[in-house]
Amino acid sequence: MKAELIKKEGNKVTFKLTVDNNKFESAVNKAYNKTKGKYNIPGFRKGKAPRVVIETQYGKGVFYNDAIDMLFPEVYPEAIKELNIDPIDRPELDIEEISKDNGLVILGTVEVKPEFELGSYKGIEVAKVDNTVSEDEITLRLEEMRNKNARVLSVEDKALANNDTAVIDFEGFESGEAFEGGKGENYSLVIGSNTFIPGFEEQLVGKKAGEELEVNVTFPEEYHAENLAGKPVVFKVKINDVKVKELPELDDEFAKDTSEFDTLAQLRADVRAKAEEEAVKKAEAEMRNAIVEKVAANTEIEIPKAMVESQIDNMLMELNYQLQYQGLNLQQLLQMTGRTIEELREERREDAERLVKSSLVIEAVAKAENVEVSDEEFNAELENLATMYKMEMDKLKSSLRDSDMEDIKGQIKIRKTIDLLVESANIA
Repeated sequence: MKAELIKKEGNKVTFKLTVDNNKFESAVNKAYNKTKGKYNIPGFRKGKAPRVVIETQYGKGVFYNDAIDMLFPEVYPEAIKELNIDPIDRPELDIEEISKDNGLVILGTVEVKPEFELGSYKGIEVAKVDNTVSEDEITLRLEEMRNKNARVLSVEDKALANNDTAVIDFEGFESGEAFEGGKGENYSLVIGSNTFIPGFEEQLVGKKAGEELEVNVTFPEEYHAENLAGKPVVFKVKINDVKVKELPELDDEFAKDTSEFDTLAQLRADVRAKAEEEAVKKAEAEMRNAIVEKVAANTEIEIPKAMVESQIDNMLMELNYQLQYQGLNLQQLLQMTGRTIEELREERREDAERLVKSSLVIEAVAKAENVEVSDEEFNAELENLATMYKMEMDKLKSSLRDSDMEDIKGQIKIRKTIDLLVESANIA
């Protein structure tokens, strides 16, 4: 195999890849053996016709595309290594020649990572991030614990108020006709949660268990169901039950019931310790991000569109994973918010460009400073992962693909590079 750089214009590289005829012929034979069962040739059982017969019937190049599809992934990595280029997208290919004399000759065009001059990255000045934890924050966390441990009790003859829970049956009608998805039974609705259509919950305030009423509301113009968007509707509602939240007293008994501590003072001290630990980590992360952003601001880069689009793909994939934990998916989110996938991508474009630029700059700093990952650092990281996932080290290693290992090493290198930037920064 021979690789030749033809030209480079901006971030696009054109190259020529030549595979000798023997290697190409071997690939054609593999393609024949893999696909010969698809061809029906008179006088031969299916899959038994010789290659030459199939080529006579369907043309000499009948197996070429399959052969190239099998061969290219094998020779392309060797080619980009030989050419010393770093592709960021799939190449566009054009078959220039297939002959006994020259074998397979492919012209390829691919977008590569941009070349740029790294700006100043040492001695970056950043402000120290405050990591103080206030008493109000500790009180708020304890209140959250109270709410998580609250009891919800039915109360007779109580008028509904904000934060009460109404257990209701309801059915919605538009122009006198019941509409799909507008009916529910024994639904628990917290008044003031803004879970339902604007105006719905407010009309339940002051009502009691056993009462029936009609709630008049108008669906928002951007509502995901087009047949209801902007339409006035009527909900027939029956209040089955009224419930209130009973919060436990914040005392020593509360500490004993909800934690491993015997006193409220001990619980409060533990809450503070954890809050301070989180604050330190958050402040450190913010400072590291600020340093990277300042280094990136010092460097001019023409960011390839393909890298930005790939980053947006990754961001939307991560968003979809997060939604799945809530029982939703990306398509449902789009329906609920009335947005298109194009609008969602555009909303994330600026952040994607910032992340791509930062990653390119960190990579350049790592190269300039000869940042490498030692075997000891890599194994230490694997030990941390094994502990995190409660796996034996050998089982973890056997489950990792080569690409996974490279990703892990890449993350370590990024971390070490940012450590270097932090060590040289002026933090005031």
